[in-house]
Amino acid sequence: MSSTIMKRDYRNNRSALFDGIEEGGIRAAPSYSHEINEQENDRAMDGLQDRVLLLKRLTGDIHEEVESHNRVLDRMGNEMDSSRGILSGTMDRFKMVFETKSSRRMFTLVASFVIIFLIVYYLTKR
Repeated sequence: MSSTIMKRDYRNNRSALFDGIEEGGIRAAPSYSHEINEQENDRAMDGLQDRVLLLKRLTGDIHEEVESHNRVLDRMGNEMDSSRGILSGTMDRFKMVFETKSSRRMFTLVASFVIIFLIVYYLTKR
């Protein structure tokens, strides 16, 4: 009987030692597997939290950049409006000068070109 008891003890010890080994691989105990899954989930959540914080900072930086560009564009638009007003005033003055004395000035300008042309023609023929 002692040999049967020894064989049984041997089998019990062997099964206790190699419990969880299946087809060349080790099968984890359910409680150990649960702990591994929890750790992986915690690591994944930490990674996601870091990414969310990074995205939050990025969106904040983008918002600040957009706001500064909007301020620059507003200033540029105001400056363009003021320069448009100055140019409009200048053009109005030019129109006024040319409309009031245009015939007299035009005659003087044409006469001056004719006289200069005749002088240049006379000097080149000589």
